[in-house]
Amino acid sequence: MYPKAADEAAGGPRAPAAGIPLSAGGGGGGGGYYQAVGVGDATAAFAVQAAAQAPAAAWSTGLCNCCDDCGNCCVTCLCPCITFGRVAEIVDRGSTSCGTSGALYALVMLLTGCQCVFSCFYRAKMRAQYGLRESPCADCCVHCCCQYCALCQEYRELKKRGFDMNIGWHANMERQGRTAAATMPPHMHPGMTR
Repeated sequence: MYPKAADEAAGGPRAPAAGIPLSAGGGGGGGGYYQAVGVGDATAAFAVQAAAQAPAAAWSTGLCNCCDDCGNCCVTCLCPCITFGRVAEIVDRGSTSCGTSGALYALVMLLTGCQCVFSCFYRAKMRAQYGLRESPCADCCVHCCCQYCALCQEYRELKKRGFDMNIGWHANMERQGRTAAATMPPHMHPGMTR
């Protein structure tokens, strides 16, 4: 099963590998062999698979809990592109600005009227980042039926996770860095030694 050259180079016959065959390895001369995963590697692979299948977390507020933040609710009803821009900047981790995302949302809304399709992608991206449940139904259905409620829920979720939605991604990261530095104890130098 294993090439003879490997046995001779190792100084005698090798013990068979324990584990699961992964892929066919190829030597230069036709007689391929399988590389096996050790027991420790198989356990680690199982742990990664179990973590991927972990149940998703619930949203911190319900879809129709707009009364929790009346200010944002009013802004979203009057100009949803502002709320969308703020959410998109945080979800994109600062790669697009609030103004750019909001303007793009307004443009899609004015030209096609299908802004719900555009914004549902951000809901899906946010759910993936924070491990949130797809509830109460699919992301596209939520945004097509309750566009404003969905935007408000996403805004509230990010706010409950510690983001100041008015200052954007970069200022939030700077503030978190300053807070972490302020809470760390001072570094003490050792006293005099002989």
